[in-house]
Amino acid sequence: MARIVMKFGGTSMAGTERIRRVANIVRRQQAAGHEVAVVVSAMAGETDRLVGFCREANALYDPAEYDVVVASGEQVTSGLLALTLQAMGCKARSWLGWQLPIRTDDAHAKARIEEIDSEALIASMASGEIAVIPGFQGMAPSGRVTTLGRGGSDTSAVAVAAAVKADRCDIYTDVDGVYTTDPRIVAKARKLPLVTYEEMLELASVGSKVLQTRSVSLAMKEGVRVQVLSSFIDESAPPADDLPGTMIVSDEELEGSDMERQLITGIAADKNEAKVTLTRVPDRPGAVASIFSPLAEANINVDMIIQNVAKGKGETDVTFTAPKADLVRTLAILEDRKDKIGYYRMISDDKVAKISVVGVGMRSHAGVASTMFKTLADRGINIQAISTSEIKVSVLIDEDETELAVRVLHTAYGMDAAA
Repeated sequence: MARIVMKFGGTSMAGTERIRRVANIVRRQQAAGHEVAVVVSAMAGETDRLVGFCREANALYDPAEYDVVVASGEQVTSGLLALTLQAMGCKARSWLGWQLPIRTDDAHAKARIEEIDSEALIASMASGEIAVIPGFQGMAPSGRVTTLGRGGSDTSAVAVAAAVKADRCDIYTDVDGVYTTDPRIVAKARKLPLVTYEEMLELASVGSKVLQTRSVSLAMKEGVRVQVLSSFIDESAPPADDLPGTMIVSDEELEGSDMERQLITGIAADKNEAKVTLTRVPDRPGAVASIFSPLAEANINVDMIIQNVAKGKGETDVTFTAPKADLVRTLAILEDRKDKIGYYRMISDDKVAKISVVGVGMRSHAGVASTMFKTLADRGINIQAISTSEIKVSVLIDEDETELAVRVLHTAYGMDAAA
């Protein structure tokens, strides 16, 4: 018998028929003798709908009230799944974030989990009850509801798995594993049986939508074994223990396998980026800090940063990227501090995309970046910005060239599956 946390994404919960399918998957795991907790996302499209309401009400919305609105989507699906399981004869109940409780900091819309009181949850699971938990939400020190950021249900699931000391955390999505790139863009993309925490962390951070970045970071920190599976399986499919999904593992476990280490593990594309340029910023100590400190205080994550020497003496242009969802707030903050920063003009562009190649094999092989740059140049794709890490190279390009860039890079690195 194992203790398993199962997480189901929005497409898996999109309507009563799909919720019934999920309930069957959960019921089978419990019938196999496992203790089961389930973390659910809102129905596909529901969070976007709720976010839209917030923006219509107030473009510069209060994040605390935003959390009240968007957390409702997961509350609906958790109750519906519990009801469906009960209709199948299972003992099940829902646990809202404040009932466990899942304690977070007070960074509304981007809260971080600090602690989960798991005693009642463990007792419930041990008694044979299926615990259904709405992902994405928690409780601030003030007692107000918080949310963990888009994709936060993955983090909820890993955090619950760590809190109850689960044997495994199964993440069910609309894909059956982690691929070398998005198979909707590249038909020859290959499914990976094993991916390291570090590689998955980089892939998630640069646009791979399989897992949220923070969930992978938490899994690596807590040593939670994570398996990515598809919820769209037949009734006769084997149980999760035997399904050929993708297991997220440590470097040590991968080295102990027979799997050949490839130079590049995956290619990710992210269209949720926006580019901001401030022209003629005074070139003096503290100028850059005056730009990015207020953004950090507003919990806006800045990624690529480029500082160029402008034509004017003692001046520089500063370009950076930030999440597209935070663009309005970013521009408002910088406009409010224009006199203090001293820039001449602010230019924004939300029609850009970040393309990244990731792989631990890059540590011991030269030429990965040059292959990327030459391949894009040969297709006339202009690079607007570059950032690198030990196992990643990312470039910013025009959004319209995203799919072409992914296809040519996938081929250039020899990642296409055999026909």
